[in-house]
Amino acid sequence: MIALFRKEINQFFSSLTGLLTIVIFLMVNGLCMWIFKGDFNVLEFGYANMDSFFMLAPILFLIFIPAICMRLFSEEYRSGTMEVLLTKPISLWNVVLSKFLAANVLVLFSILPTLIYFISIYFLGETIGNLDFGGIMGSYLGLLMLSSVFIAIGIFASSISSNQVVAFLIAIICNVIIYYGFGVLSEIAFLQIFDLFISDLGIANHYSIMSKGVIDSRDILYFMSLCFLFLMLSKTAIQLKR
Repeated sequence: MIALFRKEINQFFSSLTGLLTIVIFLMVNGLCMWIFKGDFNVLEFGYANMDSFFMLAPILFLIFIPAICMRLFSEEYRSGTMEVLLTKPISLWNVVLSKFLAANVLVLFSILPTLIYFISIYFLGETIGNLDFGGIMGSYLGLLMLSSVFIAIGIFASSISSNQVVAFLIAIICNVIIYYGFGVLSEIAFLQIFDLFISDLGIANHYSIMSKGVIDSRDILYFMSLCFLFLMLSKTAIQLKR
């Protein structure tokens, strides 16, 4: 499992796609937060906080994460190495888990440079250091949880298609549905009676709670359950293809 994990990490950082995706993610964040005028611009917002980043990052992750996950199993199918991989003395679950952990490490490396935003905003306030540290730490944890779910969905999409473009599109559609879809459903008139229950099924509601610095075990359990569900679906999809 460790060998496969290292192999995936090396492939991520040795390929142009992996590095380019990280650069684009950081560049778009930087431009929207500091250069382009709009709702995400920190200088125009008037308050020294990172709310704009934590609102923008999930939107970018909807595309960014499917882009790094689309090749994880699709490429194995296309190149014919999946059969070789399955003959190695490693369980199918460990194969899926190795790719999941490797993708999480890549996303973590893409998030770490954003601490520069935190340092910058720390000194930008009228009172230096007047930041909601609890809210920021909770938001970072929520962002990592959110990215883990998107990665699990991306792996599932890659496990059901040998075409990377198809896997990419499936992952985006699933991410959008699970992030925005339940919130939209909860606002439909005849479903208003169940609005709280329906909105709780979506990621956005749980992420919003964590971004306020409220670390609730129910939210963490929700994200972990979704990750486990889609990883198990990925394992099942690969078994069916065998």
